[in-house]
Amino acid sequence: MKFSTITSKGQTTIPMEVRKKLDLHAGDRVAFDMVDGNVVLRKLRPFDDEYHRALSQTLSEWASKEDDEAYEDL
Repeated sequence: MKFSTITSKGQTTIPMEVRKKLDLHAGDRVAFDMVDGNVVLRKLRPFDDEYHRALSQTLSEWASKEDDEAYEDL
């Protein structure tokens, strides 16, 4: 098991062993999946990334300045 500390901004460092295992490099995108109450980290493949970008464009109902302000501390 590997550990990391979360900063006050909600950031963390992915341990080297995990980055190597997932073949993660600077600029790669990752996904956090919830599975049975646990979080699973996975590398986004180009198709996944394109799908998520396309999907995010359909979620404009939550893309207001007020929404940004309401969720900025999460």
